[in-house]
Amino acid sequence: MKKIPTLYEWAGDIKTFETLFSQFYAKVLKDDLLGEVFKDMSPEHVKHVSNFVAEVFGGEKFYTQENNGSHAKMIGKHIGKMLNEEKRQRWVHLLLQTADEVGLKSDPEFRSAFVGYIEWGTRLAVINSALTENPVDTNEPMPKWGWGETGGPYLPDTE
Repeated sequence: MKKIPTLYEWAGDIKTFETLFSQFYAKVLKDDLLGEVFKDMSPEHVKHVSNFVAEVFGGEKFYTQENNGSHAKMIGKHIGKMLNEEKRQRWVHLLLQTADEVGLKSDPEFRSAFVGYIEWGTRLAVINSALTENPVDTNEPMPKWGWGETGGPYLPDTE
């Protein structure tokens, strides 16, 4: 039986993600709506996001080992940013536009998985951006995304 590649393997390699996110964030910085949100991003921001998404898609532990990152740390970057739906939609639009421009795989199966993750992640970012404390435990594992996973229904902590 043939081994099904991870989303990371299907997309290419770490250079694929670095190219995508470096060109994407160049657009974001020039954008009227998002430029202000990202104007003070760290010089490592693009690398961290590239590494995070690559790891989530089944690549090596780029973010957790090379950047000493974690799921909780990534969530923590969004706390208190007060993002809204308009900004989320612009972020998604620019990322998908950049994906086409850099030649990211566009077959329906990959793009469906890619867009599914981007939608899931950006909607969580908006929710978490309205919080004052990180809801994710420091030991929470990194998300893993594949060809058909969903994150399950969002259930706010009611305790």
